[in-house]
Amino acid sequence: MMAVGSIEHEFVPRHVIAGEREVQELLKKLGVTKDKLPKIKVEDPMAKDIGAQAGDVVKIIRDSPTAGRGYVVYRITIP
Repeated sequence: MMAVGSIEHEFVPRHVIAGEREVQELLKKLGVTKDKLPKIKVEDPMAKDIGAQAGDVVKIIRDSPTAGRGYVVYRITIP
């Protein structure tokens, strides 16, 4: 995973670019291809901040009052 961006705010969840191995395991587990993942635009402030390029998978780590710390979602970066 690449380093977290510089945007630090209590309401902005942690964003990182997922590594290729993690992405392949995720896709296999879900039985989908990258294009079926939810989308995030490269112009999104957090995608820009972490240096995401089109085709990168962004891992978003959220704190949740019900799911607890570390609820993870993935997004495919699109132009």
